[in-house]
Amino acid sequence: MATLLKNLYNKRFFENFTSSTSKVISDFDCNKFTNQIFDSDWEQRELKQRMKHVAKVLKKHLSKDFEESTHQIIDILKQLKIDGRHKIALELMFFPDYIEVNGIEKLQTSLQAMEEITKYTSCEFAIRPFIVKYEATMMQKMLEWSTNENLHVRRLASEGCRPRLPWAMALPTLKKCPTTIIPILENLKNDPSEYVRRSVANNLNDIAKDNPEVVISISQKWIGQTKETDRLVKHGCRSLLKQGNTSIMELFGFGSIKDILIEEFKITTPKIQIGEHVCFQFQLTNKNKSASKIRLEYGVYYQKANGSLSRKVFKISERKYPANTTTLIQKKQSFKIITTRKFHLGKHQISIIINGNELDLLDFELC
Repeated sequence: MATLLKNLYNKRFFENFTSSTSKVISDFDCNKFTNQIFDSDWEQRELKQRMKHVAKVLKKHLSKDFEESTHQIIDILKQLKIDGRHKIALELMFFPDYIEVNGIEKLQTSLQAMEEITKYTSCEFAIRPFIVKYEATMMQKMLEWSTNENLHVRRLASEGCRPRLPWAMALPTLKKCPTTIIPILENLKNDPSEYVRRSVANNLNDIAKDNPEVVISISQKWIGQTKETDRLVKHGCRSLLKQGNTSIMELFGFGSIKDILIEEFKITTPKIQIGEHVCFQFQLTNKNKSASKIRLEYGVYYQKANGSLSRKVFKISERKYPANTTTLIQKKQSFKIITTRKFHLGKHQISIIINGNELDLLDFELC
């Protein structure tokens, strides 16, 4: 069984942490710190609650002068090793949280601290309240960071200003107008690090949800420059591809489907129970005299609590289908209970989607 993320904060971690911290803070009381961490509510706290709790406890042991406390944090990070080597560590995100909570009125000190801290653990969440409060200054700083020699600082320049970063504070003005994000992404689109380029792609995908025309324009400009940039653009356009955006479909070579047929589409398990799979099959016929590049997907219309249906799109394949051929496609979709989706009994539907065009639609029952 996989270890729960909240259990990253375990006895071994805090032994390592207190040992490193005592080398920086001469009067650091390891026992007192540990007792304050493992209080009566510790077991009930989830990951984020534990992270914030650690940040609050740590504040009691750092210098009361904020600037001095940031120097202490950076020195601790230099001392601290996870599994014997420096690496970006989720466990250390209480350090960015400390900056977010205590440094919002001390912009320059906080910026200097985050530039260093993000080399050890990402400041992508902590930086967002600063963007909301000091947007012009922050976006200029992030443009500067986009040319930093450290790949983690460069990634922060993109990841931190994603308009729709999951589990993070929203950036409403950047969702409305992403103009100041674009120069940052331009600087990073050819970054030598795939880690950084993937952040650029995710930023583009965020932008596309509110400003698709901006991403279409960028994609048309960037495509064809390098293989790496082409992959970045395609990943950044994944939501537009799922939506069947005509301009993006054409950009990636997915054309007309007038000679593509879907035949004998059927659901072989028309009634299923939670925990089972819905199974379906169909024949795809390419009547063209040449091979056709096809993005083949299916949509599952899930029953919602209010009785309406909500579609989620899944990809089957993306390849060339030979001329004058018929291909049997068989698929299944799991209805096993997962934490990210709640299933509701009743009518559901499955559709077939070719190059963004939704075709046949059939019903099945979750009972």
